[in-house]
Amino acid sequence: MKKMKILITGGAGFIGSNLCKRLVEDGHEITVLDNLLRGNKIDPEVFKKIHFIKGDVRNFSIVKTASKGVDVIYHFAAVLGVDVVADNPVETMDVEVIGTRNVVQAAQENNVSKILYASTSGIYGHSAIENALTEEVLVDPRTSYAMAKRYNEIYLGSHNQEKGLNAISLRFFNVYGANQDNRMVIPRFIEQASKNEAITVYGNGEQTRDFTYIDDTIEACVRLMDVKGYHIVNIANEEEWNVKTLAEHILQITNSSSESASIDAPTHRSDSAVDRRVGSSKKLMELVNYKPSTPLLEGLKMIHKINK
Repeated sequence: MKKMKILITGGAGFIGSNLCKRLVEDGHEITVLDNLLRGNKIDPEVFKKIHFIKGDVRNFSIVKTASKGVDVIYHFAAVLGVDVVADNPVETMDVEVIGTRNVVQAAQENNVSKILYASTSGIYGHSAIENALTEEVLVDPRTSYAMAKRYNEIYLGSHNQEKGLNAISLRFFNVYGANQDNRMVIPRFIEQASKNEAITVYGNGEQTRDFTYIDDTIEACVRLMDVKGYHIVNIANEEEWNVKTLAEHILQITNSSSESASIDAPTHRSDSAVDRRVGSSKKLMELVNYKPSTPLLEGLKMIHKINK
């Protein structure tokens, strides 16, 4: 593989820091742009090997400077967490829309060949179908976060159509792994179990999700780096688990004395009302001959082993 100069916006976050580690291991020259509002998850040894810029993607000057001489941009900067997004909808959309516009403009001015953008399976919203979600399904974004993500998908596709920009929108499905913070369901359940506190399950826990292990997600992101044109691509494990069963498995793996407790979901957690969400990775397989395959139980056991 050709060694390249790569910029990762939001590279100090959960997915970004794991991507950073992998790309450094592959021998690429990495620059990370992050405002560090959520801390720095980059491994200290990896951090020594990269160029780090503290800044906000809404600042065009910083983005343009960070992307000079770069071959590829992974644009992962975002406001994350259901509660944070619900409390800050304007900032959420500004970071997405202004940040992506800045990344695209900087990429064009600096002749960057490719942008890979972190989108979300949340774009599918309440799309009610019996089969796994494909990229062709009519989407139904309802939150400020999901609507901004969908806008950016269209924006990137328009730049490809009009100006030939190579870009991929990565629709992540419930990525999980070690070093993820408890704004997400799996680390929240694990933290509650480790403290022998009640595991709080919203509603009856029958809602299903497609949990995708971080290493599989990163492998897909790396393989898609060489794909030309514009594509929207699901990164999904294609395994459907309900949240109640997830909680039960975490209790077993952690050997916790906790019990599950059903509670009403906060009104701002509209995503919790989605009864079913499982993705198809058929397109990913067609593009790069790869799909996520780590079973959920194996992934949970790996997290527990790392945390011990």
